[in-house]
Amino acid sequence: MLFFVSTLLGGMYVGWNIGANDTANCMGTSVGSGLIPYKKAVLLVAVFVIIGASLQGHYVMKTIGKGIVTERLSNLAVIIALLSAGGFVTLATYLKLPVSTSQAIVGGIAGVGFGFGANVDLTKLASIVGCWVISPILTIAMSYALCYLLALPTRWIKRIRVWERVIGIFLICTICYLAYSLGANHAGNAMGPIANLGMIDTRWLVIGGGLSIAFGALTYGRRVSETVGKSITLLHPISACAAQLSAAIAIHLFSVLGIPVSTSQAIVGAVIGVGLVKGIRTVNKKMVARIVIGWIATPTVVGLVSFSLYKLLST
Repeated sequence: MLFFVSTLLGGMYVGWNIGANDTANCMGTSVGSGLIPYKKAVLLVAVFVIIGASLQGHYVMKTIGKGIVTERLSNLAVIIALLSAGGFVTLATYLKLPVSTSQAIVGGIAGVGFGFGANVDLTKLASIVGCWVISPILTIAMSYALCYLLALPTRWIKRIRVWERVIGIFLICTICYLAYSLGANHAGNAMGPIANLGMIDTRWLVIGGGLSIAFGALTYGRRVSETVGKSITLLHPISACAAQLSAAIAIHLFSVLGIPVSTSQAIVGAVIGVGLVKGIRTVNKKMVARIVIGWIATPTVVGLVSFSLYKLLST
């Protein structure tokens, strides 16, 4: 019973971390552009994260549960994977770095899988890593194109304020869509390791994952929002809209395919894409470099920590 409660709390802790770190990916650009106040944006994110998790969170749940490690793990192994991933993301959130919670949990699961001696599907692992590379490249291209398309009507419409209001409404819609995609992709990251144990119906797990992500967004989502919204490149409503819509489409696509991708990679790639419309000089290269280093370090460090902890505590 103690292991069961500990495992459940570990999953909720990871979900809280996802909400705290990845809320910025849903609304950082909108808040940074000055279109919507933080408090209103975070409420929208919380609601649509739960909806996305409840309706489509089961796809990634299946991959995290038994797609990477195909055997049933021990309760200890699952707890170590969850706490290793959650602890790393907590540290990154405190440092205002938008790291990948997907990479953290995949690294944690793979690490304990190797430590446990279970069968780790290296083909599935390689395909996930490949999608991590594709995701930001895809959103850079999409946001670059969308930024141009959304800016075209400003050349023809005489009442620019009317178009700006339309963009404002559209931007709020993209916050909701991106939050929905976050819930659909990341509820499985939070609770997927618990699904490996087969103790709780996955329908309840995805709802629990969505609720814990929403709680993280509401309680600690502000810190990373400042990094995403203002520290990479300055955004106006059209570019913020292009960035968020590109990220939402990409994440939703990978969610349906059952691939746990990084919302941080997607939105940062999208922000870089709209920054390139104004010229490469407008992109804060040092901040981008810090973020990329974080992406590389995340699965590596969490994997090594979870592997080492399992070996230490299981002896």
